Amino acid sequence: MTCTHLFVGPTAHGLGKPIPQDVRTHAPARRGDIDRLLADHPAPGVILLADGTFHSYPSVGHRELRDALTAGWRVWGLCSMGAIRAAEMHPLGMRGYGAVHQRFADDPDFADDEVALVHGLEPPFHAVSEPLVHIRAYLDHLRLLGTLPAARLDEVLADYKNRWYGDRTLPSLARRLQELGHPTARDDMKDFDRFRLKTRDLEAFLAERPWDEAE
Repeated sequence: MTCTHLFVGPTAHGLGKPIPQDVRTHAPARRGDIDRLLADHPAPGVILLADGTFHSYPSVGHRELRDALTAGWRVWGLCSMGAIRAAEMHPLGMRGYGAVHQRFADDPDFADDEVALVHGLEPPFHAVSEPLVHIRAYLDHLRLLGTLPAARLDEVLADYKNRWYGDRTLPSLARRLQELGHPTARDDMKDFDRFRLKTRDLEAFLAERPWDEAE
């Protein structure tokens, strides 16, 4: 039976269902993790790359992912670092999935730090900050509702885009929106999980299991 390996961390928080038992989970991928996986498992399997390190450790490398593809592994990327690598390595056969991956695939200038956040280094990898791609989705929601003028929301987005990703937090966002005329922003964010696109992508991916199609 083909082995399936999922590299995931904070994106797994808030999943509606447990990760399937036939999927082996690993911590967010670092440089060299794919090399070690290939060395430990000579028979090609499936790599599902969701989360990976950005600055705490060197990021998972293009060369090791290319080597996995060359060796016959099926490699999927989504959610976070996986979405970035899948958009970059699509010509080499890496497959992408989900709304976050599509943003990177459609817009080469979409910044890598849109998906970055600060989180704990050990399981369960609790998030300390909020990825900009989630904040962007929430601001788009407010725009559709007409909660604040579009110019004000553009101002907030520009502010958070210029911040270090560790300073992008929901409490600070609520305060900013309250200052601009959205007094119930804090209560509004109690249902913020629906804007966590990375987790929603992972949830749909695990339910659909597209990696099984080629078996």
